[in-house]
This record gives sequence, C-alpha cells and structure tokens, in this order.
Amino acid sequence: MALITHPATGFIVGDPDTIPLRKESLPSSEQVRSAAASLILSASGWRKVFAADGDDDSAASSLKPADLVLVGAAAMAFAELLRGRGRPKGSAVLIGLDSRPTGPAIADAMIRVLMGLGFEPRHLFIVAAPEIMAYARRAASLPVGHEERAEGFCYITASHNPQGYNGFKFGAVEGGAGEAARGADGRAGGVLSATEIEPMIAGFRALVADPRLPERVRALMETADRRSLARIYAACSGWKRRSASAYTLFSHEVITGRAGLEEQEAILDEMARAAETRRLGVVADLNGSARCLSIDRDFLSGIGVGVVAVNDRPRAFAHRIVPEGESLDQCRAELEKAHDADRAFLAGYVPDCDGDRGNLVWFDESAGRARQIDAQEVFALCCVAELAQLVRNGDLSYDEAGNARQKVAVVINDATSMRINALARAFDVDVYRAETGEANVVGLAASLRGRGYIVRILGEGSNGGNITQPSVVRDPLATLGALLKLLLLRDGAEGDEGLFRIWMRLSNRQSEYRPDFGLGDILRSLPSYVTTSIFEERALLRLRETDHAALKARYAEIFAKEWAARLPELTRRFGVRSWEAFAATGEREFRVGADFAAAGRGGLRIVLQDEAERPRAFLWARGSGTEPVMRIMADIEGGSREDEEYLLAWQSSMLRAADLAEERAPRLG
Repeated sequence: MALITHPATGFIVGDPDTIPLRKESLPSSEQVRSAAASLILSASGWRKVFAADGDDDSAASSLKPADLVLVGAAAMAFAELLRGRGRPKGSAVLIGLDSRPTGPAIADAMIRVLMGLGFEPRHLFIVAAPEIMAYARRAASLPVGHEERAEGFCYITASHNPQGYNGFKFGAVEGGAGEAARGADGRAGGVLSATEIEPMIAGFRALVADPRLPERVRALMETADRRSLARIYAACSGWKRRSASAYTLFSHEVITGRAGLEEQEAILDEMARAAETRRLGVVADLNGSARCLSIDRDFLSGIGVGVVAVNDRPRAFAHRIVPEGESLDQCRAELEKAHDADRAFLAGYVPDCDGDRGNLVWFDESAGRARQIDAQEVFALCCVAELAQLVRNGDLSYDEAGNARQKVAVVINDATSMRINALARAFDVDVYRAETGEANVVGLAASLRGRGYIVRILGEGSNGGNITQPSVVRDPLATLGALLKLLLLRDGAEGDEGLFRIWMRLSNRQSEYRPDFGLGDILRSLPSYVTTSIFEERALLRLRETDHAALKARYAEIFAKEWAARLPELTRRFGVRSWEAFAATGEREFRVGADFAAAGRGGLRIVLQDEAERPRAFLWARGSGTEPVMRIMADIEGGSREDEEYLLAWQSSMLRAADLAEERAPRLG
C-alpha cells in the first residue's frame, strides 16, 4: 500500500502501513503527563500546541510521541463515553478536521485507536464544523442499521487559536433512532455539554495517570487492520459528498425557519427574485479555512448572490485565524476592489479555521470605502433579522396593547452587549444569559424550549456569529443568511412587511423608514452601544493568580473602595448611581451581591445603573476556558470610544491590583 492523498487538495490523508507510535520511540509516562499539563480541557474544546516543534504558529504537520499518546487517550475516553451510552462495538463515528497542518496526524492516531477498540470511524477529512455537525444530526436520526447511521463525532480543531494549536470537540447521540435521537431539546448534532463531558474529562485524566498508557495506545494502534484503514482513508470523498448534501438541506431549514420543503422553497425563491432585481455580491475571504471545501459558493449563488472568493485553498492562511480586527483588512480591500468593478458587491465575510463563525465587512457608500462590522453588531443584526422573521412568518404576534402573545427568548453569553436587551424590548421578547461557551448557550436554549419558549436565535455576541434554530453551532451561512434576509425580504405585493420595516415599526421609528434603504441604514438603526472587542490585546490580562475565586474575592474589596472614591466622577460622566453584580456559571447567570468569588472560574458582570436603576454599562471578566488568560470588556450605552476605554482601564487596574495583592499578602507557616 502507498500513502493515500485527498483528491480535492492533494494533502496526505494517511499511511496505512506505518504505525505512528513505534516501540523504539515510545514516550515515558512522565513525558505523557508533562505533555498533558498544557492541554486545556473544557466543553468548548480540548486544545494545546500539537505541532512537534512547539511553536504556536507552526506549520509543522508532525506530532511528538507523547502527544500521539494523548490523542490515543482522548480516543479511549470518547469510546468509553459511547460504550456508557450503550453503543456496541461496530458503531460508526464521524471524524473530521479543520485545515491545520497537524490535523491529519491527529486523525490518523484517533482512527487507529477507535478501530482497535472496535468502532467504525468514517473519515470526512477537512470539513467545516457546521457541516460535520449537520451531517451528525442527520446520521443520528436514521434507523440503527442504516448505512449512514452514526453514533457521534470527533471534530479535530482549535477554533480561532493559531495554526500550531489543535484539539478536539466531541458529540454523541442520546437515545435511539429517529426523532428520539434528534433529542427533544434540539441539541442533536452539537458538542457535549459541560455536564456530559465532565466524566469524559475525568476518564481522560485517569488514563494519563496510568503508567501503562503509552503501551496501551501503541497496542491499540497495532490492532487496526491495514486494509480496513486504507478503505477508510479512500472513502473520505464519498462521506464528504454526503455531508455537503446534508448541510445544504439543513441550511435551507436554518435560513428559512421552516421545516417544510414547500415553505422553504417559497422563501428562498423570494430571496432569489429580489437578488436578481437588486443584484447583490459577497466577497468570501476563506483564509485557508475548512470552509474552502464547504458549500458556501454553491449555496450563495443558488439564491442569486454573486461570490468572489479569495484565499480559498485549505491551509492558505493569509492572516491571523481569529476573524477580528486586522484579520478583516484584506477582506475590506478585496471588497473595495470588487465594488469598483461591480457595485453589486456590498459585503464580505471572514471565517475562522473551523468555519463555525464569520465576521462581516460592508461597503459604506457614504464614505466610499469598506468598513468592518464589529462582532457585537454582527450578532445584533442577526437578532433583528431572525426576530423580525418570526413576526413576518406569524410565529410572533402581538395583542392590541402591543404585548407578545408567545413566549420568545434570545439566549446570549454573559459578554454580549446590552444592545441585545435594548432591541429585544422592541420585540417584547426575553433575554437570558449563560456563561461564555457555546455549549452553555445551547444548553440554556434547550432548557427554555422545554419550558415552552420559542428560541429562534442564540449565540455569543462577544465572538460574533449566531446560532439559529435548529442549528446548535455558529455558522457563517446563517450569519450571511440573516443579513441577506434583511436586504432582500422587503415589503411584498400581498401586503407582507419587509423585515427591516418590521424592526423600524416595532422600535417606534417608522417615520425614519425609507423603501430604498441600504445596509448602512440597517446598521445605523441598531441601538447605540460601544463595546470592547475581547480579541483586542488590551482585553487580555495575563495574571499570576490561578485561583479565580480568590482573585475575585480580592477584586470585590478593591472595587468597593474604588466605587466610593469614583462615584462622583461616574455620576457626572455616565449618570451612574448604583451597581449590581452577576455571576455566570454554566447555563445560568445569577445575582451575587458583593460576593464576587461566587463566580469562581465563570464570568463576573458588574452592571452600572442610573438613578432609576436602569443599566447603563457593565464591566465583565472571565478566565478563558481555552487559553491561559483572563478576558475583560466594557459595554456602555450611547457612549464614546473614550468612555469605553476609561471603563476598561478601570477594570484592568482593579484586577491587576487584586493579582498583586496576592503577592503582597503575608504567608503563614
């Protein structure tokens, strides 16, 4: 047998004849434990630098032997979770990866171990996260014994981290086939929740502590049948075609908000007709991501939208992976170039490496240049679109007093701007917050649906992108779909209101509406807030203290003194008279008073209120679950950038003082 390459890219998928973990290079158990020390384990993802040279921005494709053992341990822990759910030997598991160079080596090790444990891996190779999750949802809904039935997935990714990092996201089916497998709470196809993954993390740690682990992993890799392994690698393209088909059909449902094919077709046809009349074009800076091999171009062109794609070969990373700030500069330049050639091109997007979110740029006609849209504004645009579509579709209606007849909610993370609360008031819908982490907002949304709420849209405004029902993951196509719906679903011949008109009417600005509106008008209609981007360098604190509860306890003492000293200035500058603190842990946010330590490793949000106890701003802090930093931000209504900088600097100084207070504290013994 020879090396097997991927037909669409030419990349090496694997070498069935060469076992990656050889006896002569087997690491010691101490080396494995040392390698595991830097591995961050959370529901949001497991990740570390896997590149063999240890460089976090490395393009190296190989792994150290100790890291190969860690991959094997992850596969063993996942297999144990599947067995605990009654999944027998021979059960199929989907394997996919983003476009990082170490992905194939990690997948190869994981596939061999899963085969050695009796599971049937189905390898999709490079695939966008929303695509493999859409396919996992479909595969879980099929009867046991169906050729496409699968019991879960392992997605190899480190999301927005630099390319030298890599890691895992896991999903598994609850219940039996058909509707039961979809899950009544609508979570099928998503990653394991924090509660679900805790025992898997415990099992993984127990494996790492086992001195026999390196030999156990090597033995499992040797058990994998070479011919079966070759068949798995050769079948990549076939499984990828099936996933693309499932993702296309699923995206129709997500964007239209309708399960019936006829209803979907009616909405998509309306968008296509409007696109043909108005002519719209989008620039896709795919930045070497997994979306290079996904459905983006076909999907957008299918609804009449022109597409210009750049950096559209996997691993062609032209700039930082995280789609924030300077990472959007090339897309802005490409949009200006495309607009000069054809005025139909009005927007562009940049996804991250696994393609589960994409932030936007737009062409500002009044300024004659392209601008980026802040991540918080991107999410706000999506909320306006999806809530207005609920109204247009008749899923959200109002009585004569203007009160919503249905229970509708938007679910957000604790670091999302209060502009979402402001726009939700216009629609008379509720807002619920969870701790930062996609699994947390998905879990809270599922819980609210179980209580009778319609939760059409959820997400993490601080990270950009949106999760639109029935999806359980952020998706650039859902983001673009929301934007396109605002622009294309206008007043109909039969009296249907357009989405933007609905928003302007419900926010009491009907007099400002004009039929020939553009994207600039939509952006200017959003509630006015200034918010820190949590991916700016000034929003990252590298602190010595690792006990976040202790740090927040000292922070509470410092804040109390600072509040008393600064209150006159805060009142004069912001109209602030009081405060209230909230902690976000897992799927809930709750009041904590002065007990900031109650937030533990979760989010802490201090809301600054005016004389009428109406929120005017907030300060937020949380230790990252996937990076060794503490993220901070400030959010203020109607403020200036200088106001936001003042609040953020104040927040930073208090946390740094709390960190230094630990060093100055006397030590006992």
